[in-house]
Amino acid sequence: MAIRIDLNSDLGEGYGPWAMGDDAALLGIVSSANVACGGHAGDPDWMFRTLVQAKERGVVVGAHPGYADPQGFGRRVIPMAPDEIARMVAAQVGALQGVAALAGTRVRYVKPHGALANLAADEPAVAQAIATAVAALPGDLAALAISGTAFEDAARAAGLPTFSEVFADRTYLPTGRLVPRSRPDAMLHDPAKAAGRLLALLETGHMPVIGGDPIPLNAQSVCVHGDGPGAVAMAQEVRDRLRAAGVRIGPFLDA
Repeated sequence: MAIRIDLNSDLGEGYGPWAMGDDAALLGIVSSANVACGGHAGDPDWMFRTLVQAKERGVVVGAHPGYADPQGFGRRVIPMAPDEIARMVAAQVGALQGVAALAGTRVRYVKPHGALANLAADEPAVAQAIATAVAALPGDLAALAISGTAFEDAARAAGLPTFSEVFADRTYLPTGRLVPRSRPDAMLHDPAKAAGRLLALLETGHMPVIGGDPIPLNAQSVCVHGDGPGAVAMAQEVRDRLRAAGVRIGPFLDA
């Protein structure tokens, strides 16, 4: 299968003395890292540590802004006007860019987190606000968007280099949206099943969904969440199975 695909994971999501996931192990597997910017998680020390580790491993770095809701891990919608969201995203991404300068690397793209990403998937005004913020920032930033969403459209309309993302460990609805985490069937926990589903997507261009026929989705990047107990095993299985099938793993942006 002569295809190149990026593997990404959400990293740097610790805070103070509290770690979230095994970032060091995942940075040895993925090709892009979405680093928390101090909103839903992360702080300057975690940002710096993650950025340095990513640089050492040749992993491309993106910003992962989300609602400033550490207690809810950014998975609850905070009522905000679109212009407020734009300022929040600009502030978080700008903070990560500043720490990246200290770490001797740079932020290459932006991927919204959690509830913010899900809202931007369906609400054009929110999607446009995020895209506007990203386009206004220095660094020629790209956008990593959930495939088939309003944010993907808004990012392209704003002139951003835009790349489509699917999820290895999340299930899908017939609408193309992710199954809400409140449902017991929201996650795939079996690494072999997740890897098999991705191979089928890359072969056919269609993603299996719950309660319907497979739907067409574009994919330049595959996310494996870094905050679960099985995250490393999932990421390793996905990488190994893809490579065994002849898929080349590499960042969607040049390192």
